[in-house]
Amino acid sequence: MDLSNKIAIVTGSGRGIGGAIALKLAEVGATVVVNDIGDAEPLEAVAQEIRAMGRQSLPILADVSSSSDVARLVAEAIAAYGKIDILVNNAGIARDQLVLRMSEEDWDKVLDVDLKSVFLCTKAVLRHMVKQRWGRIISIASVVGIVGNPGQANYASAKAGIIGFTRTVAKEVASHSITVNAIAPGFIDTEMTQRLKEEWKQEIKRLIPLGCFGSPRDVAEAVAFLASEEARYITGQVLGVDGGMAVSWL
Repeated sequence: MDLSNKIAIVTGSGRGIGGAIALKLAEVGATVVVNDIGDAEPLEAVAQEIRAMGRQSLPILADVSSSSDVARLVAEAIAAYGKIDILVNNAGIARDQLVLRMSEEDWDKVLDVDLKSVFLCTKAVLRHMVKQRWGRIISIASVVGIVGNPGQANYASAKAGIIGFTRTVAKEVASHSITVNAIAPGFIDTEMTQRLKEEWKQEIKRLIPLGCFGSPRDVAEAVAFLASEEARYITGQVLGVDGGMAVSWL
Protein backbone atom coordinates (compact mmCIF):
# COMPACT_ATOMS: atom_id res chain seq x y z
CA MET A 1 0.00 0.00 0.00
CA ASP A 2 1.30 3.42 -0.95
CA LEU A 3 -0.51 6.61 0.06
CA SER A 4 2.25 9.00 -0.91
CA ASN A 5 0.93 12.43 -1.90
CA LYS A 6 -2.45 11.70 -0.30
CA ILE A 7 -3.95 14.02 2.30
CA ALA A 8 -6.02 12.40 5.05
CA ILE A 9 -8.22 13.71 7.85
CA VAL A 10 -8.75 11.37 10.82
CA THR A 11 -11.33 12.54 13.36
CA GLY A 12 -10.97 11.58 17.00
CA SER A 13 -7.31 10.74 16.49
CA GLY A 14 -5.77 11.99 19.73
CA ARG A 15 -5.60 8.49 21.19
CA GLY A 16 -6.75 4.89 20.86
CA ILE A 17 -8.06 3.59 17.55
CA GLY A 18 -7.99 7.02 15.93
CA GLY A 19 -4.37 7.59 16.88
CA ALA A 20 -3.40 4.18 15.52
CA ILE A 21 -5.19 4.94 12.24
CA ALA A 22 -3.41 8.27 11.86
CA LEU A 23 -0.02 6.66 12.48
CA LYS A 24 -0.68 3.82 10.04
CA LEU A 25 -1.77 6.17 7.24
CA ALA A 26 1.41 8.18 7.79
CA GLU A 27 3.45 4.99 7.81
CA VAL A 28 2.27 4.19 4.28
CA GLY A 29 2.96 7.70 3.02
CA ALA A 30 0.00 9.97 3.74
CA THR A 31 0.05 13.47 5.13
CA VAL A 32 -2.37 13.37 8.07
CA VAL A 33 -4.58 16.04 9.59
CA VAL A 34 -5.26 14.81 13.12
CA ASN A 35 -8.31 15.99 14.99
CA ASP A 36 -9.82 15.77 18.44
CA ILE A 37 -11.73 17.90 20.92
CA GLY A 38 -10.60 19.31 24.25
CA ASP A 39 -7.02 18.49 25.21
CA ALA A 40 -4.42 19.54 22.63
CA GLU A 41 -1.53 17.66 24.26
CA PRO A 42 -2.32 14.08 23.12
CA LEU A 43 -3.24 15.35 19.66
CA GLU A 44 0.08 17.15 19.33
CA ALA A 45 1.86 13.99 20.54
CA VAL A 46 0.32 12.00 17.66
CA ALA A 47 1.29 14.74 15.21
CA GLN A 48 4.86 14.75 16.53
CA GLU A 49 5.08 10.97 16.16
CA ILE A 50 3.97 11.32 12.54
CA ARG A 51 6.54 14.04 11.90
CA ALA A 52 9.21 11.78 13.38
CA MET A 53 8.48 9.40 10.48
CA GLY A 54 9.35 12.20 8.06
CA ARG A 55 5.67 12.87 7.21
CA GLN A 56 3.67 16.05 7.57
CA SER A 57 0.90 16.37 10.14
CA LEU A 58 -1.43 19.17 11.18
CA PRO A 59 -3.29 18.92 14.52
CA ILE A 60 -6.66 20.71 14.63
CA LEU A 61 -8.92 20.86 17.65
CA ALA A 62 -12.55 20.84 16.50
CA ASP A 63 -15.91 19.50 17.63
CA VAL A 64 -17.01 17.39 14.66
CA SER A 65 -20.63 17.41 15.85
CA SER A 66 -20.64 21.17 15.12
CA SER A 67 -21.15 22.25 11.50
CA SER A 68 -19.11 25.44 12.02
CA ASP A 69 -16.20 23.51 13.54
CA VAL A 70 -16.29 20.97 10.71
CA ALA A 71 -16.22 23.78 8.14
CA ARG A 72 -13.18 25.25 9.90
CA LEU A 73 -11.45 21.86 10.11
CA VAL A 74 -11.84 21.23 6.39
CA ALA A 75 -10.94 24.82 5.45
CA GLU A 76 -7.72 24.65 7.48
CA ALA A 77 -6.79 21.33 5.90
CA ILE A 78 -7.38 22.72 2.40
CA ALA A 79 -5.45 25.89 3.21
CA ALA A 80 -2.49 23.84 4.45
CA TYR A 81 -2.37 21.13 1.78
CA GLY A 82 -4.64 22.13 -1.09
CA LYS A 83 -6.82 19.01 -1.15
CA ILE A 84 -8.37 16.18 0.83
CA ASP A 85 -8.12 12.62 -0.47
CA ILE A 86 -9.08 10.50 2.53
CA LEU A 87 -11.55 11.03 5.36
CA VAL A 88 -11.70 8.66 8.31
CA ASN A 89 -14.77 9.26 10.49
CA ASN A 90 -13.55 7.82 13.77
CA ALA A 91 -14.73 10.26 16.47
CA GLY A 92 -17.16 8.69 18.89
CA ILE A 93 -18.34 8.47 22.49
CA ALA A 94 -20.42 6.07 24.57
CA ARG A 95 -22.90 6.90 27.32
CA ASP A 96 -24.33 3.52 28.25
CA GLN A 97 -27.61 2.97 30.06
CA LEU A 98 -30.71 0.83 29.73
CA VAL A 99 -33.40 2.51 27.61
CA LEU A 100 -35.74 2.95 30.60
CA ARG A 101 -33.01 4.89 32.41
CA MET A 102 -31.38 6.65 29.46
CA SER A 103 -31.72 10.43 29.45
CA GLU A 104 -32.66 12.35 26.34
CA GLU A 105 -29.41 14.27 26.76
CA ASP A 106 -27.33 11.08 26.59
CA TRP A 107 -29.29 9.87 23.59
CA ASP A 108 -28.78 13.15 21.73
CA LYS A 109 -25.10 13.52 22.63
CA VAL A 110 -24.14 10.06 21.36
CA LEU A 111 -26.13 10.48 18.14
CA ASP A 112 -24.56 13.91 17.58
CA VAL A 113 -20.95 12.82 18.10
CA ASP A 114 -21.14 9.32 16.63
CA LEU A 115 -23.54 9.81 13.69
CA LYS A 116 -24.19 13.48 12.94
CA SER A 117 -20.42 14.07 12.75
CA VAL A 118 -20.17 11.46 10.00
CA PHE A 119 -22.77 13.34 7.96
CA LEU A 120 -21.16 16.73 8.55
CA CYS A 121 -17.59 15.65 7.79
CA THR A 122 -18.55 13.55 4.78
CA LYS A 123 -20.61 16.36 3.24
CA ALA A 124 -17.81 18.86 3.82
CA VAL A 125 -15.08 16.81 2.15
CA LEU A 126 -17.24 15.49 -0.69
CA ARG A 127 -17.36 18.94 -2.29
CA HIS A 128 -13.60 18.71 -2.80
CA MET A 129 -13.46 15.00 -3.67
CA VAL A 130 -16.13 15.36 -6.37
CA LYS A 131 -14.13 18.14 -8.05
CA GLN A 132 -10.94 16.08 -8.06
CA ARG A 133 -12.85 12.89 -9.01
CA TRP A 134 -11.11 10.74 -6.39
CA GLY A 135 -11.65 10.05 -2.75
CA ARG A 136 -11.84 7.54 0.07
CA ILE A 137 -14.30 7.84 2.95
CA ILE A 138 -14.04 5.27 5.74
CA SER A 139 -16.26 5.42 8.82
CA ILE A 140 -15.76 3.48 12.03
CA ALA A 141 -19.00 1.70 12.94
CA SER A 142 -19.14 -1.18 15.42
CA VAL A 143 -20.16 -4.81 15.77
CA VAL A 144 -22.79 -3.40 18.17
CA GLY A 145 -24.41 -1.62 15.22
CA ILE A 146 -24.92 -5.02 13.61
CA VAL A 147 -25.97 -7.25 16.50
CA GLY A 148 -27.10 -4.79 19.22
CA ASN A 149 -26.07 -4.80 22.87
CA PRO A 150 -28.10 -4.23 26.06
CA GLY A 151 -27.43 -0.82 27.58
CA GLN A 152 -26.20 0.69 24.33
CA ALA A 153 -29.36 1.68 22.44
CA ASN A 154 -27.94 5.12 21.63
CA TYR A 155 -24.52 3.81 20.60
CA ALA A 156 -25.94 0.89 18.61
CA SER A 157 -28.38 3.18 16.82
CA ALA A 158 -25.61 5.60 15.86
CA LYS A 159 -23.35 2.83 14.58
CA ALA A 160 -26.18 1.15 12.66
CA GLY A 161 -26.90 4.58 11.18
CA ILE A 162 -23.31 4.82 9.98
CA ILE A 163 -23.78 1.55 8.09
CA GLY A 164 -26.93 2.77 6.33
CA PHE A 165 -25.32 6.13 5.61
CA THR A 166 -22.23 4.45 4.16
CA ARG A 167 -24.19 2.26 1.76
CA THR A 168 -26.31 5.16 0.58
CA VAL A 169 -23.49 7.65 0.01
CA ALA A 170 -21.45 4.95 -1.74
CA LYS A 171 -24.19 4.77 -4.38
CA GLU A 172 -24.41 8.55 -4.67
CA VAL A 173 -20.74 9.24 -5.37
CA ALA A 174 -19.42 6.11 -7.09
CA SER A 175 -19.53 7.81 -10.49
CA HIS A 176 -16.93 10.29 -9.21
CA SER A 177 -14.41 7.53 -8.35
CA ILE A 178 -15.06 7.98 -4.63
CA THR A 179 -15.40 4.88 -2.48
CA VAL A 180 -17.30 4.89 0.80
CA ASN A 181 -16.90 2.03 3.27
CA ALA A 182 -17.29 1.28 6.96
CA ILE A 183 -15.37 -0.83 9.43
CA ALA A 184 -17.15 -2.55 12.31
CA PRO A 185 -14.66 -3.29 15.10
CA GLY A 186 -15.47 -5.70 17.88
CA PHE A 187 -13.84 -5.46 21.30
CA ILE A 188 -10.54 -3.65 20.84
CA ASP A 189 -7.87 -3.30 23.53
CA THR A 190 -8.20 0.40 24.38
CA GLU A 191 -8.44 2.48 27.56
CA MET A 192 -12.18 1.79 27.65
CA THR A 193 -11.88 -2.00 27.54
CA GLN A 194 -8.93 -1.94 29.95
CA ARG A 195 -11.27 -0.47 32.58
CA LEU A 196 -13.54 -3.52 32.45
CA LYS A 197 -13.44 -5.97 35.32
CA GLU A 198 -11.27 -8.99 34.62
CA GLU A 199 -14.18 -11.43 34.91
CA TRP A 200 -16.14 -9.41 32.33
CA LYS A 201 -13.16 -9.47 29.97
CA GLN A 202 -12.95 -13.24 30.21
CA GLU A 203 -16.69 -13.61 29.60
CA ILE A 204 -16.49 -11.40 26.52
CA LYS A 205 -13.52 -13.32 25.17
CA ARG A 206 -15.57 -16.50 25.36
CA LEU A 207 -17.98 -14.89 22.87
CA ILE A 208 -15.19 -14.15 20.38
CA PRO A 209 -14.29 -17.09 18.12
CA LEU A 210 -10.63 -15.99 17.96
CA GLY A 211 -10.63 -15.83 21.76
CA CYS A 212 -9.00 -12.43 22.28
CA PHE A 213 -9.52 -8.70 21.96
CA GLY A 214 -8.21 -6.95 18.86
CA SER A 215 -5.68 -4.15 18.87
CA PRO A 216 -6.07 -0.61 17.49
CA ARG A 217 -3.49 -1.61 14.91
CA ASP A 218 -5.86 -4.29 13.56
CA VAL A 219 -8.42 -1.61 12.77
CA ALA A 220 -5.76 0.74 11.39
CA GLU A 221 -4.51 -1.89 8.94
CA ALA A 222 -8.04 -2.33 7.58
CA VAL A 223 -8.44 1.44 7.18
CA ALA A 224 -5.16 1.74 5.30
CA PHE A 225 -6.22 -1.01 2.91
CA LEU A 226 -9.60 0.59 2.18
CA ALA A 227 -7.85 3.94 1.63
CA SER A 228 -5.43 2.44 -0.88
CA GLU A 229 -5.58 1.90 -4.62
CA GLU A 230 -5.67 -1.84 -3.92
CA ALA A 231 -9.25 -1.33 -2.66
CA ARG A 232 -10.38 0.73 -5.66
CA TYR A 233 -13.19 -1.73 -6.50
CA ILE A 234 -14.60 -1.96 -2.98
CA THR A 235 -17.40 0.41 -1.99
CA GLY A 236 -20.55 0.35 0.12
CA GLN A 237 -19.15 -2.42 2.30
CA VAL A 238 -18.91 -3.04 6.04
CA LEU A 239 -15.72 -4.84 7.03
CA GLY A 240 -15.88 -6.59 10.39
CA VAL A 241 -12.69 -6.46 12.46
CA ASP A 242 -14.12 -8.37 15.39
CA GLY A 243 -12.44 -11.76 15.72
CA GLY A 244 -15.58 -13.40 14.32
CA MET A 245 -17.86 -11.93 16.99
CA ALA A 246 -20.68 -10.83 14.66
CA VAL A 247 -21.05 -14.22 13.02
CA SER A 248 -21.10 -15.95 16.40
CA TRP A 249 -23.91 -13.68 17.65
CA LEU A 250 -26.12 -13.64 14.55
